[in-house]
Amino acid sequence: MSAPWHTLYPANVPHEIDTAACRSPLVQFLSAADQFSQRPAFGNFGCYLTYEESRNLAENFAAYLSQECQIKKGDRVAIMLPNVLSYPIAMLGTLMAGATVVNTNPQYTPRELLHQLQDAGPTTIVILKHLMPTLSEVISDTELRYVITVDVGDLLSLPKRWAINSLASFNYRNQRTMTAVASVPFRKALSRGKTFNFAPVQIDPEDIAFLQYTGGTTGLSKGAMLSHRNIAANVLQISAFFPDIVEPGKEVVVTALPLYHIYALTFNCFCFLHHGGLVYLVTDPRNVKRFINEIKGLKFTAISGVNTLYKMILGAPNFDDIDFSRLKYASSGGMAAQSSVANAWQEKTQIFLGESYGLTEASPAVTANPPEVDYFTGSVGIPLPSTECSIRDGSGNELSAEEIGELWVRGPQVMRGYWQNEAATKEILSDDGWLKTGDMAQMDERGMLRIVDRAKDLIIVSGFNVYPNEVEEVAASHPNLVEVAVVGLPNEDTGEAVTLVAVSNSDTLTESEVIDYCRQQLTGYKKPTRVIFTDSLPKSNVGKILRRKVREIIA
Repeated sequence: MSAPWHTLYPANVPHEIDTAACRSPLVQFLSAADQFSQRPAFGNFGCYLTYEESRNLAENFAAYLSQECQIKKGDRVAIMLPNVLSYPIAMLGTLMAGATVVNTNPQYTPRELLHQLQDAGPTTIVILKHLMPTLSEVISDTELRYVITVDVGDLLSLPKRWAINSLASFNYRNQRTMTAVASVPFRKALSRGKTFNFAPVQIDPEDIAFLQYTGGTTGLSKGAMLSHRNIAANVLQISAFFPDIVEPGKEVVVTALPLYHIYALTFNCFCFLHHGGLVYLVTDPRNVKRFINEIKGLKFTAISGVNTLYKMILGAPNFDDIDFSRLKYASSGGMAAQSSVANAWQEKTQIFLGESYGLTEASPAVTANPPEVDYFTGSVGIPLPSTECSIRDGSGNELSAEEIGELWVRGPQVMRGYWQNEAATKEILSDDGWLKTGDMAQMDERGMLRIVDRAKDLIIVSGFNVYPNEVEEVAASHPNLVEVAVVGLPNEDTGEAVTLVAVSNSDTLTESEVIDYCRQQLTGYKKPTRVIFTDSLPKSNVGKILRRKVREIIA
């Protein structure tokens, strides 16, 4: 169908952005640092770094990478950190050095970490000190030569730094034994970098800024190559879509989603930095009482999260302590927002919970509800400026309004492809630039999009992708499991729950034993929360297990 959504744009929202201005998110940050040098850029645990301080620290780290770690343009640097002040400094410093950031989930097991490090091939990693036992199990099988360790409170002011680091050490007191690995503390790296003369590196907009790992729909994770232009374009697209919301130098965004996740990285970090805003980092939002105590007096203007986060905040006993007097925008993405949560949020805060759609391969934002929509509709809205959306059938033919098909996307935010995986790139990117999302959607006559279902087998747990093949591979390695199938079932708290259906050769094997086995090799959100034993699994005539039938049997 034709693209009617421009009729839904307010008069001050352009249909297109100036793609020539999409140079780099680093350029956008540096421009803001010149204009808002003394404004706070990042906050965490009640401590703040100004734009000038952030730029200087990032330059020190870039100099250290260049001089001590011999990082050259195009090299990869892995960053394995939660939301702490060291993350944006390490990330910006890596970009300044002309290198590519390999965002690495701190929850990874050794098996998952090894795959990513071997695929991306970084020679340097910045890692939370308490995660070193995980790294020590695999480092000998990687190309890593330099390890930089971070304490949670490294960039906090004293005495809070001591207090937070002591608390973190207590929380990680039961870590596995670690093999000795030579490393340098992050604060020492910054101090060393300060002694060098920083030489800026010329960055081309098509240079790879981030390798953002995602599985697409099946198999091992792949590195989406997101260029400087991709991220910068998405920042400008989002900014152009909400021209009346942003006040330069005055915005404060609560960032509970991890910055290693593309949603928070682009929207919370780079969008708000572009406008001289404060990115307030929450390190552990799962401790909801502490989370609320930390932000209750912040007078923030924006917040983003997945449905799970909003539901958790709404149910907290100290929810009413939060000051919502300056809140202007709440964004929900990563997973479908539930109407009950969206309506409860709006009732209590008087602010609409705006649902949007995106995916890693699109940096990530594709659509959002128009600014004038002020109630929950279940729609993910309309395409951002300079973004085309098309609903296609299985043969790639465009469908009419209200017909359900696969959502295809084209725009300057679409990735360059998958890192060192030409075959997978060709499967998802057409010759004329269309990204085949794998998500089923429909578009109404006005151009409003609705996601009908995620890709056939993908499971979404609190906004994180879980790929059945990976979980099945781990479960199938159990000596007492003969056949396995993994499906997602609806869950009120997490959206979906990972459910393992298995055929066992043991009469004594228990559900808890299987879950414990999987826990050793899978990140927490990937492990099955339920195991159902059965005598057989439904199969096709060629012996392929039919997950659709499995779902029907146990639902």
